[in-house]
Amino acid sequence: MQTSLIKSQKEIEILREGGARLAVIIARLMEMVRPNLSSVELENEARRLISEGGDTSSFLGYKGRGDSKKFPSVLCVSVNNEVVHGIPSENKILRDGDIVKLDLGIWHKGLCTDMAVTVPVGNISTELSKLIDTTKMALGVGIAAVRDGATIGDIGNAIEKFVRNTCEGKQVGNYGIVRDLAGHGVGYAVHEEPVIPNFGKQGEGTRLQAGMVLAIEPMLTLGAEHTKLGADGFSYRTNDNSVAAQFEHTIVVTEEGAEILTQV
Repeated sequence: MQTSLIKSQKEIEILREGGARLAVIIARLMEMVRPNLSSVELENEARRLISEGGDTSSFLGYKGRGDSKKFPSVLCVSVNNEVVHGIPSENKILRDGDIVKLDLGIWHKGLCTDMAVTVPVGNISTELSKLIDTTKMALGVGIAAVRDGATIGDIGNAIEKFVRNTCEGKQVGNYGIVRDLAGHGVGYAVHEEPVIPNFGKQGEGTRLQAGMVLAIEPMLTLGAEHTKLGADGFSYRTNDNSVAAQFEHTIVVTEEGAEILTQV
Protein backbone atom coordinates (compact mmCIF):
# COMPACT_ATOMS: atom_id res chain seq x y z
CA MET A 1 0.00 0.00 0.00
CA GLN A 2 1.21 3.48 -0.84
CA THR A 3 2.34 5.41 2.22
CA SER A 4 0.87 8.56 0.58
CA LEU A 5 -2.59 7.20 1.38
CA ILE A 6 -1.88 7.75 5.08
CA LYS A 7 -2.72 11.29 6.16
CA SER A 8 -0.76 13.06 8.88
CA GLN A 9 -2.39 14.36 12.05
CA LYS A 10 -2.10 17.91 10.68
CA GLU A 11 -3.78 16.86 7.45
CA ILE A 12 -6.53 15.04 9.34
CA GLU A 13 -7.22 18.20 11.33
CA ILE A 14 -7.60 20.14 8.06
CA LEU A 15 -9.91 17.43 6.71
CA ARG A 16 -11.88 17.58 9.95
CA GLU A 17 -12.37 21.33 9.46
CA GLY A 18 -13.27 20.92 5.81
CA GLY A 19 -15.64 18.05 6.53
CA ALA A 20 -17.51 20.08 9.13
CA ARG A 21 -17.86 22.96 6.67
CA LEU A 22 -19.14 20.58 4.01
CA ALA A 23 -21.69 19.09 6.39
CA VAL A 24 -23.07 22.55 7.19
CA ILE A 25 -23.51 23.29 3.47
CA ILE A 26 -25.26 19.97 2.85
CA ALA A 27 -27.59 20.63 5.81
CA ARG A 28 -28.55 24.01 4.32
CA LEU A 29 -29.22 22.45 0.91
CA MET A 30 -31.39 19.76 2.51
CA GLU A 31 -33.51 22.46 4.11
CA MET A 32 -34.12 24.01 0.69
CA VAL A 33 -35.53 20.86 -0.92
CA ARG A 34 -39.24 21.23 -1.74
CA PRO A 35 -41.62 20.55 -4.62
CA ASN A 36 -41.32 22.88 -7.64
CA LEU A 37 -37.77 23.91 -6.75
CA SER A 38 -35.39 24.19 -9.68
CA SER A 39 -32.22 22.21 -9.12
CA VAL A 40 -30.19 25.18 -10.34
CA GLU A 41 -31.26 27.02 -7.16
CA LEU A 42 -29.49 24.32 -5.14
CA GLU A 43 -26.43 24.69 -7.36
CA ASN A 44 -26.37 28.46 -6.92
CA GLU A 45 -26.71 28.20 -3.14
CA ALA A 46 -23.95 25.60 -2.97
CA ARG A 47 -21.65 27.90 -4.96
CA ARG A 48 -22.47 30.83 -2.69
CA LEU A 49 -21.87 28.90 0.53
CA ILE A 50 -18.59 27.36 -0.68
CA SER A 51 -17.29 30.77 -1.74
CA GLU A 52 -18.54 32.43 1.46
CA GLY A 53 -16.49 29.94 3.47
CA GLY A 54 -13.34 30.67 1.48
CA ASP A 55 -13.21 27.16 0.00
CA THR A 56 -13.51 25.83 -3.55
CA SER A 57 -15.47 23.06 -5.24
CA SER A 58 -13.72 19.75 -5.83
CA PHE A 59 -16.29 18.74 -8.48
CA LEU A 60 -16.42 21.81 -10.74
CA GLY A 61 -14.07 21.25 -13.67
CA TYR A 62 -13.17 17.75 -12.48
CA LYS A 63 -12.20 15.33 -15.24
CA GLY A 64 -11.82 11.77 -14.11
CA ARG A 65 -10.12 8.90 -15.87
CA GLY A 66 -12.13 8.10 -18.98
CA ASP A 67 -14.18 11.32 -18.87
CA SER A 68 -14.38 13.16 -22.19
CA LYS A 69 -15.14 16.55 -20.64
CA LYS A 70 -14.96 18.44 -17.38
CA PHE A 71 -17.75 18.28 -14.81
CA PRO A 72 -19.86 21.45 -15.20
CA SER A 73 -21.25 22.01 -11.69
CA VAL A 74 -20.26 22.13 -8.03
CA LEU A 75 -23.22 20.02 -6.90
CA CYS A 76 -24.55 16.69 -8.12
CA VAL A 77 -28.36 16.69 -8.11
CA SER A 78 -29.59 13.20 -9.01
CA VAL A 79 -33.35 12.64 -9.11
CA ASN A 80 -35.16 9.29 -8.84
CA ASN A 81 -33.54 6.87 -11.34
CA GLU A 82 -30.35 8.95 -11.53
CA VAL A 83 -27.94 7.21 -9.17
CA VAL A 84 -25.09 9.75 -9.10
CA HIS A 85 -23.58 12.74 -10.91
CA GLY A 86 -26.84 14.35 -12.00
CA ILE A 87 -26.35 17.84 -13.47
CA PRO A 88 -28.40 20.72 -12.03
CA SER A 89 -30.33 22.82 -14.55
CA GLU A 90 -33.25 25.22 -14.73
CA ASN A 91 -35.30 22.51 -16.39
CA LYS A 92 -34.65 19.88 -13.72
CA ILE A 93 -37.51 20.68 -11.35
CA LEU A 94 -38.11 18.72 -8.14
CA ARG A 95 -41.63 17.27 -7.95
CA ASP A 96 -43.72 16.08 -5.03
CA GLY A 97 -42.99 12.39 -4.49
CA ASP A 98 -39.45 12.49 -5.90
CA ILE A 99 -36.30 11.63 -4.01
CA VAL A 100 -33.15 13.62 -4.73
CA LYS A 101 -29.50 12.84 -4.08
CA LEU A 102 -27.27 15.79 -3.18
CA ASP A 103 -23.55 15.05 -3.55
CA LEU A 104 -20.91 17.71 -2.87
CA GLY A 105 -17.15 17.95 -2.41
CA ILE A 106 -14.96 20.86 -1.36
CA TRP A 107 -11.29 21.76 -1.18
CA HIS A 108 -10.29 23.23 2.18
CA LYS A 109 -6.66 24.26 2.66
CA GLY A 110 -5.56 21.96 -0.13
CA LEU A 111 -7.45 18.82 0.97
CA CYS A 112 -10.88 17.60 -0.11
CA THR A 113 -13.83 15.89 1.53
CA ASP A 114 -16.93 14.35 -0.03
CA MET A 115 -20.50 13.87 1.25
CA ALA A 116 -23.89 12.81 -0.12
CA VAL A 117 -27.43 12.48 1.19
CA THR A 118 -30.81 11.42 -0.23
CA VAL A 119 -33.72 13.72 0.54
CA PRO A 120 -37.48 13.25 0.08
CA VAL A 121 -39.30 15.89 -1.96
CA GLY A 122 -42.65 16.62 -0.33
CA ASN A 123 -44.71 13.52 0.36
CA ILE A 124 -43.09 10.30 -0.78
CA SER A 125 -44.30 6.71 -0.75
CA THR A 126 -43.59 4.30 2.08
CA GLU A 127 -41.50 2.25 -0.34
CA LEU A 128 -39.21 5.19 -1.11
CA SER A 129 -39.00 6.19 2.54
CA LYS A 130 -37.80 2.68 3.41
CA LEU A 131 -35.28 2.78 0.57
CA ILE A 132 -33.82 6.01 1.95
CA ASP A 133 -33.74 4.69 5.52
CA THR A 134 -32.13 1.40 4.51
CA THR A 135 -29.43 3.11 2.44
CA LYS A 136 -28.62 5.49 5.29
CA MET A 137 -28.40 2.58 7.73
CA ALA A 138 -26.18 0.69 5.27
CA LEU A 139 -23.73 3.59 5.41
CA GLY A 140 -23.63 3.31 9.20
CA VAL A 141 -23.04 -0.44 8.96
CA GLY A 142 -20.19 0.07 6.51
CA ILE A 143 -18.54 2.67 8.72
CA ALA A 144 -18.89 0.38 11.74
CA ALA A 145 -16.80 -2.25 9.89
CA VAL A 146 -13.85 0.16 9.57
CA ARG A 147 -10.84 -0.17 11.86
CA ASP A 148 -7.08 -0.44 11.66
CA GLY A 149 -6.31 -3.92 10.33
CA ALA A 150 -9.69 -4.52 8.68
CA THR A 151 -9.99 -4.86 4.89
CA ILE A 152 -11.99 -3.24 2.11
CA GLY A 153 -13.81 -6.55 1.75
CA ASP A 154 -14.97 -6.28 5.36
CA ILE A 155 -16.73 -3.00 4.55
CA GLY A 156 -18.45 -4.30 1.43
CA ASN A 157 -19.40 -7.57 3.11
CA ALA A 158 -20.98 -5.75 6.06
CA ILE A 159 -23.06 -3.54 3.75
CA GLU A 160 -24.09 -6.44 1.52
CA LYS A 161 -25.02 -8.69 4.42
CA PHE A 162 -27.07 -5.93 6.05
CA VAL A 163 -28.97 -5.15 2.87
CA ARG A 164 -29.66 -8.81 2.11
CA ASN A 165 -30.78 -9.51 5.68
CA THR A 166 -32.99 -6.43 5.64
CA CYS A 167 -34.60 -7.52 2.39
CA GLU A 168 -35.08 -11.15 3.34
CA GLY A 169 -35.64 -10.87 7.08
CA LYS A 170 -37.88 -7.83 7.28
CA GLN A 171 -39.28 -8.03 3.75
CA VAL A 172 -39.06 -4.29 3.22
CA GLY A 173 -37.95 -4.45 -0.38
CA ASN A 174 -35.74 -6.32 -2.82
CA TYR A 175 -32.93 -3.79 -3.12
CA GLY A 176 -30.26 -3.85 -5.76
CA ILE A 177 -26.74 -2.99 -4.58
CA VAL A 178 -25.12 -0.90 -7.32
CA ARG A 179 -22.04 -2.75 -8.51
CA ASP A 180 -20.71 -0.40 -11.21
CA LEU A 181 -19.99 2.46 -8.79
CA ALA A 182 -18.17 2.49 -5.47
CA GLY A 183 -16.66 4.45 -2.63
CA HIS A 184 -13.03 5.50 -2.73
CA GLY A 185 -10.10 7.05 -0.95
CA VAL A 186 -10.18 10.83 -0.74
CA GLY A 187 -8.14 13.76 0.57
CA TYR A 188 -5.27 14.59 -1.75
CA ALA A 189 -7.55 14.01 -4.76
CA VAL A 190 -11.27 13.63 -5.43
CA HIS A 191 -10.78 9.93 -6.12
CA GLU A 192 -7.87 7.99 -4.61
CA GLU A 193 -7.14 4.35 -4.01
CA PRO A 194 -8.58 2.15 -2.68
CA VAL A 195 -11.86 1.49 -4.47
CA ILE A 196 -14.53 0.52 -1.93
CA PRO A 197 -17.35 -1.63 -3.40
CA ASN A 198 -20.57 -2.05 -1.44
CA PHE A 199 -20.27 -5.83 -1.63
CA GLY A 200 -17.42 -8.24 -1.03
CA LYS A 201 -15.88 -10.98 1.06
CA GLN A 202 -14.48 -10.60 4.55
CA GLY A 203 -10.71 -10.45 4.71
CA GLU A 204 -10.22 -9.62 1.03
CA GLY A 205 -8.85 -6.46 -0.55
CA THR A 206 -6.64 -3.67 0.71
CA ARG A 207 -5.86 -3.77 4.43
CA LEU A 208 -6.85 -0.59 6.23
CA GLN A 209 -4.39 1.41 8.31
CA ALA A 210 -4.96 4.22 10.78
CA GLY A 211 -4.73 7.54 8.97
CA MET A 212 -6.38 6.40 5.75
CA VAL A 213 -9.23 8.68 4.67
CA LEU A 214 -12.13 7.05 2.83
CA ALA A 215 -15.41 8.09 1.23
CA ILE A 216 -17.87 5.28 1.89
CA GLU A 217 -21.05 5.53 -0.19
CA PRO A 218 -23.65 2.78 -0.45
CA MET A 219 -26.04 3.10 -3.39
CA LEU A 220 -29.22 0.99 -3.40
CA THR A 221 -32.00 0.68 -5.96
CA LEU A 222 -35.52 -0.69 -6.07
CA GLY A 223 -34.46 -2.95 -8.91
CA ALA A 224 -31.36 -3.24 -11.07
CA GLU A 225 -27.84 -3.53 -9.70
CA HIS A 226 -26.25 -2.14 -12.86
CA THR A 227 -26.22 1.37 -14.29
CA LYS A 228 -25.88 3.15 -17.60
CA LEU A 229 -24.30 6.48 -18.49
CA GLY A 230 -26.82 9.18 -19.31
CA ALA A 231 -26.91 11.22 -22.51
CA ASP A 232 -25.23 14.14 -20.72
CA GLY A 233 -22.05 12.09 -20.38
CA PHE A 234 -21.95 12.45 -16.58
CA SER A 235 -25.03 11.08 -14.82
CA TYR A 236 -25.48 7.38 -14.13
CA ARG A 237 -28.98 5.91 -14.16
CA THR A 238 -30.34 2.51 -13.26
CA ASN A 239 -30.60 0.13 -16.21
CA ASP A 240 -34.27 -0.55 -15.53
CA ASN A 241 -35.14 3.05 -14.51
CA SER A 242 -35.83 1.99 -10.92
CA VAL A 243 -35.35 4.61 -8.21
CA ALA A 244 -32.00 4.79 -6.39
CA ALA A 245 -30.73 6.23 -3.11
CA GLN A 246 -27.20 7.18 -2.03
CA PHE A 247 -25.51 8.27 1.20
CA GLU A 248 -21.84 9.12 1.70
CA HIS A 249 -19.50 10.21 4.49
CA THR A 250 -15.80 10.93 4.50
CA ILE A 251 -14.17 9.05 7.38
CA VAL A 252 -10.69 8.55 8.76
CA VAL A 253 -9.53 5.11 9.88
CA THR A 254 -8.46 5.00 13.52
CA GLU A 255 -6.99 2.24 15.65
CA GLU A 256 -10.35 1.83 17.39
CA GLY A 257 -12.63 2.24 14.37
CA ALA A 258 -13.54 5.27 12.31
CA GLU A 259 -14.14 8.96 12.81
CA ILE A 260 -16.74 10.60 10.59
CA LEU A 261 -15.32 13.85 9.25
CA THR A 262 -18.41 15.10 7.39
CA GLN A 263 -20.73 15.84 10.27
CA VAL A 264 -21.51 18.97 12.22
